[in-house]
Amino acid sequence: MIVTRQKTLEQILKMLDGKKKIFIIGCGDCAATCKTGGDEEVRQMSDFLTQRGKEITGCAVPEDTCVSAKTKNALAKFSVQLKTSDAVLVLACGSGVQCVKENDRTHCEIFPGCDSLFAAFIDKDNVLKEVCSACGACVLELTEGVCPVTRCSKGLLNGPCGGQDKGKCEADKTKDCAWILIYNRLKEKGKVENLKKTLPPKDASRSKKPGIVLKK
Repeated sequence: MIVTRQKTLEQILKMLDGKKKIFIIGCGDCAATCKTGGDEEVRQMSDFLTQRGKEITGCAVPEDTCVSAKTKNALAKFSVQLKTSDAVLVLACGSGVQCVKENDRTHCEIFPGCDSLFAAFIDKDNVLKEVCSACGACVLELTEGVCPVTRCSKGLLNGPCGGQDKGKCEADKTKDCAWILIYNRLKEKGKVENLKKTLPPKDASRSKKPGIVLKK
């Protein structure tokens, strides 16, 4: 999932300065989980903007799904309201904002209501943790599901470094050393031999930006 942080209300008001009629689009997937763009957050934003003199022409939150995947349907459903709007505020990740822009046929101005932070999973304590850097060359089969590129502060592919102390990272004492985690998992699985495999430097060409994959 993509972790987002809602922009401050002051930032949003500044972006929407001079815009009277606002349509709000949320996301029923990642943004809803992050509580930055689900039904409740869209309602709160609608109330806030109304109190600040804005006219809310409508709201859309694709239920239980990524707004990027359902943008075209959502925009088509609310085409009348969108035509009367001065701006669209998107409470979702950057991908969602750009999907709305690409699929908008009413030429509204599109504004991001959130900042995208990172790709993450939710751990057993319900904490969102960054775990993948989309490097284009996954090595999780060798590291027992722990990404050294992302979870090691130094991004070491062949670790640990000499700075780890009692399993903690020298760059951030609150973080577990990724390579100690990898070692312990490999030991439990009887795969410590994996540590003898020297990984080559990352091939940056495999994570070219922007990435493009044809949808089948």
